This record gives sequence, structure tokens and C-alpha cells, in this order.
Amino acid sequence: MCKLVGTFVLLLLLSLDSRDCSASSQDDKITLNSVQHWAVKLGSELSSFGEVITRKKRVQESFKSAQIESRDGEKLVQSMADDIRAMMELKVSAVKRIVEAAENMAFDKQSEPVPEDYQFYNSKEMDEPYDEVSITTTAEPDFNLENWIVRPPTKSAHLQLNAHFYNIPVNTNFSSVHVPTNVYAWADDVIKGIHWSEGLDTHFINNYQSDPTLSWQYFGSSTGFMRHYPAMKWRADPVDIYDCRTRAWYMEAAASPKDVVILVDRSGSMTGQRRDIAKHVVTNILDTLGNNDFVNVMTFADTVEEIVPCFEDSLVQATMGNLRELKLGLDNFETMEIANFSAALTRAFELLEIYRNNSGGANCNQAIMLVTDGVPYNYKELFEKYNWKYDTPVRVFTYLIGREVKVADVREVKWMACANRGFYVHLSTLAEVRERVLEHVNVLARPLVLQRETHPVVWTPVYANVTDPKVADYLWEQRERAEQKERFMSQRRDKTHFNSETEQNRRWKITQMKQGQYSELGNSQYQLMTSVSMPVYDLRHNENITENVLINEAYWVSVTKEHSYVHNQSQSVEENGQKEMRIARLLGVAGTDVALSEIQALMTPYKIGVNGYAFIVTNNGYILIHPDLRPVYQQILKPSYNSVDMIEVELFDDDRGPRNFSKELTALRQEIIDQRTGNKIMNVKYHMDDMKRASRAKKHYFWTGISESPFTLVVAIPENYGRHRITPPPNDDIHRLSLTFKNISAQQFLLDKWSVHPDWLYCRHYERSFSSPEEELSYFLERVARPGWRWPAKPRPPEHHKNKGHERHNDGRERTKASNSTPRNEYYCDHGLMQALVYDAINTAWFNKSITESASNETAPLTKVIGLLPRLKFIERFGYIVAFMATHSGLTRWQTHPPREHENSSDTRFEFGKQWPRAIDEVWYRRAVEQHYVDPLSYVYSVEMNTEKVPLNVSAAVVTAAHAVFHGDGHRKAPAAVVGYQFQHDRLAEWFFNITATCENNKGCCASNAWDCFLVDSNGWIIVSEDGNHTGLFFGKIRPDIMTRLVEDEVYKTIHVVDYQAVCFREKKTTNPAGTLLTPLENVRLVLAWFLATSVWLYNTITVGLAQGSVYTFDDENVTPTVAYQNYENDEETDDPFLTKPPTARIERDFEKLVLINRTRPTPCDREMYLYQLDYSNLNEKLNKPLKECDRPFYVQLVNFTNMLLVVVDANCPKEEGSVFSVEPTEVLYNETLPCLKHIHPLYRKQPVSCIRSHPEESNIDMCGRASIPGRNMFWIPLAVVFIYTYL
Repeated sequence: MCKLVGTFVLLLLLSLDSRDCSASSQDDKITLNSVQHWAVKLGSELSSFGEVITRKKRVQESFKSAQIESRDGEKLVQSMADDIRAMMELKVSAVKRIVEAAENMAFDKQSEPVPEDYQFYNSKEMDEPYDEVSITTTAEPDFNLENWIVRPPTKSAHLQLNAHFYNIPVNTNFSSVHVPTNVYAWADDVIKGIHWSEGLDTHFINNYQSDPTLSWQYFGSSTGFMRHYPAMKWRADPVDIYDCRTRAWYMEAAASPKDVVILVDRSGSMTGQRRDIAKHVVTNILDTLGNNDFVNVMTFADTVEEIVPCFEDSLVQATMGNLRELKLGLDNFETMEIANFSAALTRAFELLEIYRNNSGGANCNQAIMLVTDGVPYNYKELFEKYNWKYDTPVRVFTYLIGREVKVADVREVKWMACANRGFYVHLSTLAEVRERVLEHVNVLARPLVLQRETHPVVWTPVYANVTDPKVADYLWEQRERAEQKERFMSQRRDKTHFNSETEQNRRWKITQMKQGQYSELGNSQYQLMTSVSMPVYDLRHNENITENVLINEAYWVSVTKEHSYVHNQSQSVEENGQKEMRIARLLGVAGTDVALSEIQALMTPYKIGVNGYAFIVTNNGYILIHPDLRPVYQQILKPSYNSVDMIEVELFDDDRGPRNFSKELTALRQEIIDQRTGNKIMNVKYHMDDMKRASRAKKHYFWTGISESPFTLVVAIPENYGRHRITPPPNDDIHRLSLTFKNISAQQFLLDKWSVHPDWLYCRHYERSFSSPEEELSYFLERVARPGWRWPAKPRPPEHHKNKGHERHNDGRERTKASNSTPRNEYYCDHGLMQALVYDAINTAWFNKSITESASNETAPLTKVIGLLPRLKFIERFGYIVAFMATHSGLTRWQTHPPREHENSSDTRFEFGKQWPRAIDEVWYRRAVEQHYVDPLSYVYSVEMNTEKVPLNVSAAVVTAAHAVFHGDGHRKAPAAVVGYQFQHDRLAEWFFNITATCENNKGCCASNAWDCFLVDSNGWIIVSEDGNHTGLFFGKIRPDIMTRLVEDEVYKTIHVVDYQAVCFREKKTTNPAGTLLTPLENVRLVLAWFLATSVWLYNTITVGLAQGSVYTFDDENVTPTVAYQNYENDEETDDPFLTKPPTARIERDFEKLVLINRTRPTPCDREMYLYQLDYSNLNEKLNKPLKECDRPFYVQLVNFTNMLLVVVDANCPKEEGSVFSVEPTEVLYNETLPCLKHIHPLYRKQPVSCIRSHPEESNIDMCGRASIPGRNMFWIPLAVVFIYTYL
């Protein structure tokens, strides 16, 4: 009997290859019954075929012994927070040891002379692996030969690739030193610091041995150098602009948060170079601010104006976006009139007083930065009124601009700083700006240094390793230059082709694709991380201080300070007859990086489950970790990647417009930022598949603060299937394998075609590297089966007591003792995840068998038929089919049926599990689980998107079908796995048209030209169409009239999604010529320059025209316009002999229109899009509607057991005119710029806990400037007399 049934089914399958559309009636109309029949038949056959290929029933039986466990969100989030906190304690403990060691080493050794032959490991000059050439140390400036100082060469070292340090060549036996480009490595203070800090290597190594999860450790000196461990070759790509003192980990640890008002003199004298220096000063001041600081920039002449008008009368948070807006505003101010210092200072003091009284802004340090080329007097009365009577809460820093300055200007400008706890700097060139501007950081750090006992622990917002955010604009500019060059060269090679409409349209599309940032799924080459850092203090109280003294407007002399006050005593310190000055110096900042991937591994995503996730929010409400944080655009960091707010990624489904956040949402955000513990259920919408699909759901949020940090952990779990999860039975332990399977390890159940989630922490070995996560897991599975295996305990930080591991100086200071390193843990394993993985591996080991082998043991007729079909016949009918299975533990298995002949087992790059190894995080897995609650028997079908940015090769397209397997115990159920299969798209199309070729009267079916038939998925994307080029396109683009009716009938519901992390392109403004003073001589120079340029152009035109007798054409097939970004970076390397032909008589404006590009600047913006989702409520009622001629020229039916709609359209009816549906994002246009809009509608933030802004002993410090006027020291009087007599 079974044999007869099998034969019948076989004949049924083979009969699908035939078509019979012979006419038997004159009526060629398709009825609703025919369409319904097609939908039922296609769905049923696909479902039966899927069950055979995926063997889903057997997969479900594999989990029958598993248990269902309720997921307690509160316990889960608290457990994760505790694990993250324990990890953070390890990092903090390591940094504390570096801090103590650095302080004591500096106290003992920083006064020691540095040997002349001293060598150190210079990171910029480290040898590359296998590099036999050793180069000299830091590049020297161009001196005359007689002034050349010979320095010893840098130490050479062998570097090896290290997987733990992102496969960068390193040497873990010592550290190396990075010196910024603007710092001279052999300057006295710098080389002394490099010398004494060499002793930190012992502590770096001990820390790494105690905690092998440690990433980079470093000490950043206030003199500019950074000692980092391990040693590595510093890569400057494209240029080295790295300075540790402008990084968030340094800035935020060096001083407490601050409110800053920058006043820039824009009077008529601030013209030319002085204006450029002033802008550079402001830019560098802004670079020293972080997310916890607040700032504004005002220019003043006769009036006081904000550089950004919408920031009027306020301070703005120093986010990357706001700082960028302020820097761009510097290009707009013009110099004129006379400076009104009184109005500017009054405005600044009053603004700071408002914030001080309202506890707004940073609510800690306050400062005024005055940038000018001179003041008429010192405005003492203003300081008495606004600052001194409040015990000087505002520091004043003054920057005197200009090479020739008056003695009176120096005196008054410096007095303003010294009388207000600030610092004075004189600047005459652009080159010295960076170093001098950073002085204010050391001044703000004085209260920290003086109190000495407290070392605030600072955690930074997210950032991208050593990449400077300023490089992003530079890289984009380089790309546009390359594109411009390519366009020019292409036009010169073949004008006819370049100027053709087809080519111009193609290039226009390429330009438009620059705005399609939604394909940036990964973080590319950037390693995202946070850092923990602490300030390092100079334990000395006194030091000889040398500074420059101005004797005359053009003569400076160095002098050593004589006076110092220690503590509250008013006597100077004298040692060996040499008087010293009271100091409170910041040595620098010590810290270590924490990769976000390490924190994410501790979030145990397997416990959260599919479509759930965890994320971390900072005290400012910004995202530290989130699965939807997208910091990279076209391999370049986005301008505001580290200030993405929580409510900009958690899209709550409240149908409000962009940035119109509800009170309920902002209240939830405030509770999270305040680190309270709580939970709440919210309706949300979220996107998938490169923002081409969207869905709605209810999610349950649980949150709790991570103690002793500014972070809050949040866990979001789906409300329905997120309540429970699968766990192995308690008696099914890994160790029982050695008994049950006679010493066979679980590795025996993972032999072929399997992968695990690459981002999950199963087991990690700290001393060995592996080529893949699967290799590392196999190594541990073998070890687990051995006798004596012990699960490693979670590492905990050692107790950090000052009386343990240290000895004290006789004056009470501590000295770090050389202690033995703690035993090193070789590995760490997640017991629960390993247990779940091994359970899945054992119970699904049968999946390794081919479908043919499995079919021989089955009784289902169709299963036997599939198994008995000859190989060639099966391939002819179905092609190669990949069956796959992914489980909740991150295990993915797959099989190809029939097995490919001569398959290269060593090349697995294109195998299913290598392309889609992320199991529950893959889109097909997530959608299949969602679909289970729509129809538990259905499969989710999809094809790759066909977009202008990523066109789909239809001939090679594959269809993916996925089905969720749930396991239940009666009243509870949870997703255990997803099964599915992939097969060639053309086989599904053939299957579809075979079925739709038969209708009631066998005439006018989908095979005819009278009807257009489509398979459209639940988000409106075409899976099958008669025109193969439609595959993967949005249905609303092909038939917008039909899509409009489907939306009006609520078959599809619109989901409005706003991307708050988008990038738009603003046209770059031309260079502002306001800095040039148009004197009569300048006008004469411009006229002469124009005359000379015109003469040269005319001469060249006549000469070339006479030399070229004919015009030629050239067709270079090897030049592809789309490679503009790769091929033309260096002008010097492109000496094309074909570019010598003379220009034709083309009108200049046509040349500019066709060849010249609009230079742009990537700018943060908001983009919105309208996506669509099938609404299953009352769906049959919406779909079972008759055809009404051309008023309703279509049928729609749900294909059984699928997520697809069968759409049949009468092709004889004309398409209705209307707007084309688009799922592409469009920019949201506001009345203000985005930074202004955010400022006008500020969101709540929590101020940092630590604030140390003053100390009573600070008044004893006299050092407040880089230049001074001779005081009561009578030694300078005869020197001044001699100078005046000689030069005047």
C-alpha cells in the first residue's frame, strides 16, 4: 500500500512540469476560486516539501526531554549587572596599581638625570614583523647642521600578531611610548617622564598576568607622551594627530566637569594670522571637552554674539555634534570695530552665575577663556563684582595673540588670569597653540592634586580605539577629491561617453547611493570600547620653576621663580640655598581599555533569548552598548556616534512625529538614567534587514544601575515568547558523557557542517589562539570530557588596601613593592551556555545524516519519495537544497541535498553556517519565531533585497524558508530552534507558474499576458514575478496603485520609522576670505596675479593648439568610473599620457555641471521611512473580495502555511497614476539645525557624582602664566637698563 501511495506522490510531483492552457471557453477571466485554489495548493505543497527537507518533526522530538524555565527579568538583569560590575572591579584594581606605582616612581626618580645614551621603545619607530630595517628615533625639525643634536636610536623589538589584541603585532614583554607629532621627545620634561615611567612595565605585566582579559594599559603624561602596554607599532593612517591629552579618558579624569564660556575678540586688530591663531585656540579648547562639560563660544567687538545664534544665552553640552557646530561657526565671524571687553566679561559672568544658581550645566568647575590680542586695562571692578565676592567660583584663562605684544598688554592680560585662579598664555604662532592651550587642564586639576587622597574613577562614553573623530571629515574630503579626479580623467578620455545621458544618470545614481548608509551593519575596522581611568598626582610639594619674562616688546628672558608657600605657612622653602615654588602638578592619567565586546559577552544573550537584547545607558542618557548602535558610515565614523540617546534607538510605538517624545517615554528614560531598579511593558517598533523591514511588538523592560559606575543596564524581553526559555534537564550534565558514551566527548557529535555564534562566550583560552570559534570550542569539549575537569570560577579583583603590598616612605608616602604576580587563569567558560550547547549537539547529531539516509528510516510516503528520487532527477526538479537548523544555544547545522560531488571540504567560506552563523540573531530566525504567533505551522519565505545600492543577481538568487520549532510542557512553551531550507529562486518561480498555469476554464491563467501574478512577502517585497527583474524589489515600486489599495484596505499597515543616527550631506561652503585685509597693496597684488595667470593660460592654449594637429578618441576599457574611491588617491602617481589633448570649446558652465561635483560634509541628521507589515487581523475578510473590472483589478490571497500573498492583477487595466511607494529614507526637515533642535528641547541627564573644584591651599601657588613682568626682584633692573641702552 505504501508503495502505491509513494508512486502516486512521485507522479504528482513530476506532473508539475507540464502545462495545459488549452482553450475550452471564451471567458478568459480568472475567478476568486481559482486564486484561492492556487494559494492553497502552493502553500500545501511548499509546506509538505519543507517538512521533508527540514525534518522539523524530528527536530521537535529532539527537545522533548528539555525543560521549560520561566525567565525572571529582574533576577536576570541583576545577575548581569553583578557580573559586569565584577569585571569592572578587575579593571579598576589594575588601574589603581598603575596609579600608585607611577606616583611613587615619579617621586623617587623624576629629578634624576637622563643618561645621554638612553634608549626607549618608540611606538612610531618600532620594527614591523619581519622588517629588517631599523630607523632612527623621533623625526627632528630642520635645523642647521651646526645645531644638529645626535640622539641614540630607538630600541628595536620583535612584534608578533596577538589575537587578544585584535591581531595587532605586539610584544607583551614591555611597553612602548607614543609621542605626539607636536611634542619633542627629547625635551627635558618629556624625556625625564619617559625615563622614570619605564618602571611601570613590571606593573603592566603583573596586571596582565592577574587578569588576562585586560586590554591595553597606559599612562598618559601631562607632557604629552603616552606609555602603553603591550608595545606595538603605531600606525598613522593617514596622519598621526593622536594626543592622549585630548582623549576622553584623559580629559575627564584630569579635571572635574566644567562650564566654559569662550570669549573671542573680533575687533579690527584681530585680522589675518591673529584671527587664524584665535580660531585654532578655540578649536583646541573645544577638543579638551567631553560629554560631561558644557560650553559656549561668543565673539565680541562692539557687541557680544554667540558663534551659533541658536545657542544664545545658554551653555550647550559638549557632545561631538555640538562641538562640531561650534567649530563650523568659527568660519563665519568677521573682524571689525573696537572690542567691548566690559560687555563680553559681564555677559559671560552673568551666564555662568545663572547656571551656578540653578545647578545646571556641569555644576562644578566654571571658567572663562578670553582670546584677544590686548586689553586696555584689567577690569578689576568687574571681577570684584561678579567673581571675588563669591569666593572666585569662575577661573579666567587668557590667551594673548600676536608676535609683537606690548608690556602693558602682557601685564594686564596676565593679571586677569592670576587674580582669578586661571592661567595666562602668550601665543605668536599656530605651531605652539596645542601645547599652550592644554595648560588649562593642569590648572583645573590643581584641587584634585592638592587633596591627594581621592583618585576619582572615570568611565568614558563609547569611542573607537585610537581613531580621532576629526579624521572622519578628512577621510571624506579625500574621497571626494578622488572622485573629482576620476570624473575629470574620464571626461578627458572619452567626452562623448562621459557626457551621454546614460552615463550621467548612472553617475547620478552612484552619488545618490552615498546617502544609503543603512548597509553599514558592522563596525568595520573600528574596535568600540570604553575606558576606565584615574588621575596620577605629583607627590612633591615644591619645585624650581622657570618661565619666560618679557623685558621689552621684543625681548624675552628665562628666569627661575623664587617664592613658594607650603600649606598655609607664609614662608618659602629653601634647600641648599635654593628657593623653590609651591606646586600642585598633575603627572598624567592612567587607564585601561575595556572592549565593548567583552561586556556584551557578560550579558549572556542566550539567557535573554531571540528578539530580546540588553543595552547600557550612560548618565547622559547616551548609548554605550546597543545592538542598533551604528557608529560607522562607509567605513568612516559618524560625526556624533558617541552621543546617540537611548530614545533614539528604542523606538516606541506611539505614532508621534520625529523627536516628539511622550512624557511616558521621557519618564522611563529618567528612571533608567537615575540608576533605579524597575520594569515596564512598552509597545515598540523595530527594524530589521538593513532597515527594509519593520515590526511591532510588546517588550518588557527591566533595568538596574551598575554600582560605582555611571552606567545602567537594561534588558528588553518580548512579552509573549520571552517569558520562558529552554534549559537542559538537570540530570543531563556534560560530565555524564564520559559514563554514558564511554569516554566519548561531545565533540563526537559535532563532526561536520556546524558552527556556533561567533560573538558568544562559550569558553575562552587566554594563552592560546584559535583560527575560529569552532576550533576553540572543540578544544574545550575535549578537555571537558577528561577526568579532573573543573569549571573555572569567575575572576574577582584582589583586595586593594594601601597597607598591603606596599611600603611607606618615611614621610608617609607609599612605595609599591615588587610582589609576585597572582596565579594566571588559563581560561574561562560559561557553564550554562556550554551545558545547553552540548545538550543540543547530542540530541541533534542525527542532522549530520543526509536526507536520503534519514528517509530510509521514515514511514511518511512523501519523505520516502524524496529519499528515493534519483540524484539527477532531484537536482533537475529542485536543484541543490540546503537544509539548516539553528538552536537557542547558538549552534547551527546544515546539510546540502543531494550532497555535491567533488565538494571541497577545505573551502567553507560560502557554506550556509559560515555566512549565517549568528543563530538567534539572524533575521530569518527572528522572523520565524515572530511568525509562530501568527501561524504556528507556517514558514517564512524571503529573498535578498534588490536595491540600487546592492543590486540582486536574480539568476543566482536563493529563497530562504524558515520555521520556528517550539517546545512546551502543556501550559508553557518556548522557542527551541529554527529549521529551514534554501533553494534556487528559479525553482520556486517554476513551481509557482506551474500551479498558476491551470485555472477553471484553462484560459487566461498567469501564463498569459492578460494577467500579472506576484508572490509578495509580509513586508511587501516581491519574491516571485513574471518579470524576473522584479525579484527582491518593493511591490509598491512596481505596482504603486495596487499597493495603495492594499494599504487602504489595511491588508498592509504602515510603520513609520525614524533613523536618528542618519548621515546627510551638506554642501561645503567656500573659504571665507574675511581674514584677508584688503589694503591698496593687496588689491594691486590681486590684479597682478590675475594678469600673470591669464597670460600663462593664453600662452599654453595657443602653444598646445598649434602642437596638436588632430583630435583623437580613446576608449579605455580598464577604467571603471565606479572605482573612484580606490584608484585615484595620489595625483603624483597618475601621469596619463592620454591627458595631453587640448580642451575643446565647451561652455564653462556645462563643464562645471557635468564634471565638477558638489563638495559635501557628512552631517548628523534624522531620516524617516515608511515600511509595511502584513496585518493578519480579519485578513480573510479583507482578502476575499471579488474583482470589479478596473475599479478593483486584482485578487489577493494568503498562501497557506507561508508569509506570502498571491497577488493576481488584470494586466488589461491601465495603471492608475499616483506617487510611487518608496521605502527609502528621506531627510526630516526641521526649522532648526539638529544641534539647535536638541538644544531647544533638552533631555534629562544625571550629573557626575565626583566634583572637586577648589582647595584652600591653591592660593599659595604663584604659577599662573607662561610669561610675566619683572616684579620686586632688583636683579632685572640693571639688565633692563643695559638692554634699553643697547637697542634703543
